[in-house]
Amino acid sequence: MPHLRKSVVQNTIDVSYAQSGASVNTDALGMREMQRRAFEERNAPYLLIKAPPASGKSRALMFIGLDKLYNQGRKRVIVAVPERSIGASFKSTDLTSRGFFADWEIKDHNNLCSPGSNASKVKAFTDFLNSSDTILVCTHATLRFAFEKLSPEDFNGTVLAIDEFHHVSADLETSRLGSLLREVMTESDAHIVAMTGSYFRGDSVPVLLPEDEAKFTAVTFNYYDQLNGYQHLKSLGIGHHFYQGLYIESALKEVLNLDLKTILHIPNVNSGESSKDKLDEVGQIMDLIGTDAQTDPHTGIITLKRNDNGQTIRVADLVDDTDLQARAKTLAFLAETAGEDPDAVDIIIALGMAKEGFDWPFAEHALTVGYRASLTETIQIIGRVTRDSPGKHHAQFTNLIAEPDAAQSEVTVSVNSMLKAITASLLMEQVLAPNFEFKTKKSDDDASDKGTIKIKGFKEPSTERVKQIVATDLTDLKATILQDDSFARAAFGAVDAVTTNQVLIPKIIRERYPDLNNVEVEELRQQVVVDSVIKNGEVKTVGHDRFIKMSTKFVNINEININLIDTVNPFQRAFEVMSRSVTPSVLSLISDQIAATKITISPSEATEAWPKIQQWVKVNGRRPDRKSEDSTERYFAEVVLYLKRVKQQRAAEKRLEKGADQ
Repeated sequence: MPHLRKSVVQNTIDVSYAQSGASVNTDALGMREMQRRAFEERNAPYLLIKAPPASGKSRALMFIGLDKLYNQGRKRVIVAVPERSIGASFKSTDLTSRGFFADWEIKDHNNLCSPGSNASKVKAFTDFLNSSDTILVCTHATLRFAFEKLSPEDFNGTVLAIDEFHHVSADLETSRLGSLLREVMTESDAHIVAMTGSYFRGDSVPVLLPEDEAKFTAVTFNYYDQLNGYQHLKSLGIGHHFYQGLYIESALKEVLNLDLKTILHIPNVNSGESSKDKLDEVGQIMDLIGTDAQTDPHTGIITLKRNDNGQTIRVADLVDDTDLQARAKTLAFLAETAGEDPDAVDIIIALGMAKEGFDWPFAEHALTVGYRASLTETIQIIGRVTRDSPGKHHAQFTNLIAEPDAAQSEVTVSVNSMLKAITASLLMEQVLAPNFEFKTKKSDDDASDKGTIKIKGFKEPSTERVKQIVATDLTDLKATILQDDSFARAAFGAVDAVTTNQVLIPKIIRERYPDLNNVEVEELRQQVVVDSVIKNGEVKTVGHDRFIKMSTKFVNINEININLIDTVNPFQRAFEVMSRSVTPSVLSLISDQIAATKITISPSEATEAWPKIQQWVKVNGRRPDRKSEDSTERYFAEVVLYLKRVKQQRAAEKRLEKGADQ
């Protein structure tokens, strides 16, 4: 009989919180802290709310939507959610008993997240636009299908609220939701309220074009503010467990703790971690958990006797889709009962479900097998366990990742998966850390204080545009940096810190914000690098002085300067995590794979690097060598080679043009 061997996962991130209660306490209008911030901007025609799961975005929309109906002359509110189950977050809600001036009331026939055909829902949608009803909830799909039969002008007088806004894409040719939104914004007077817990997509395509994004008023409530203001949750851990062989036979036995309320996501059937038979995987997991399985015909919940102690344990299987009616019963039970009764279920096994919008406040452990292709998906999964709940003091996310094997043909894919999984956790570390304000240190007596760090040579934001990006968009910019193809090499030491900070990061900033001038790019670059290095650094207090670990040494916070910070790789911890967590042979394989990866140079990157190459040649008295052991010299040599090829191509084109003229 299989049995579990409890093992402690070495966390990449461990964060403790103050349990201040600030983010969950309500004011005289019944609003929590994030909702108050959003409501203050209720008059904005385009409003973007960026806030973590469980911060109250749905209720914030209710407050704002009702104000626009009663006080701003709007005729109706349409709420679009990515899937039917999330529609329950916008059900009729009593707000007046808690101090607000109106209740959120939605008629049953305007809840289009109930079962039904696309055709019937499109008809109900168009009927709503021609009626005096004021509130409708539907899926993104229903909104898209209905829009095909409507014109943008039909949305005049409407408040269009889009939940999980990261589903929108600036690639208007492939994103129907993105093109729909653009048409409504340009050809109607509709107000837009966009809500998301992760304002970036799994790919490198931005959510909105820069000129469209600039029209939105952003309200940002970060993860640290949210979790620090809880009443019960005290700490959060994020860790990786690397394994060899089949995950059920090795890793799962070590990390599945049956005493914790757990959401277990098995790997996608197309991934290398999957056995390709998802139902058999669930069966093996059940065998690992217990015996004497009994299924409740009314709820679909499976009860077993635990192998380790014989106690009853309740499991929900959301993987088996052979009987859709049975799974619908399980989903209904989870939505209606499990969120209120802590004894209703102990483990949920899922594949594509139980992610964004899924609410099980008692969940303590998100155990995910395999690399997730999207930072958004990872954040959504972590968000399932970061809800505050009585008796829940610690939340844990564990990612099981297969170690690459030199004998496997897909070693490159395995290495890339490991790198991306680690960089995803590094982004979460940035998100979960407390925020500091950075200012220029004007004299030796100009000391840092609590919440503020003063840095010699630091350039503070000088324009409203840079201030706005720093205030509302810094995490999203870091996500863009971490998802850039060239950055994985930099994060793992294949490119030195100065080149990473002064060449690669400015290149990515220019691509994301083409409207910034050189001064603004440099100000934003410094903000990104300083914020990342400080948040990655370990801070210690000795007497009255604070010291921060930068690279391998501790530095007095009052003595740091921008030149020193530029010598630190802001994401070096990725390699440190890897070196602690895998065997030396696997680490060597990863390093070799990174070194063998071809360096690709873009025109903007070459332009950015050229002045530094000229300075390098002046100092060293020679051209950089591609075979050098120094990563910076190798990188500079690749840039020189790229520029040489560009020059040759241009010369050839001129010769062809000259020959054609003759």
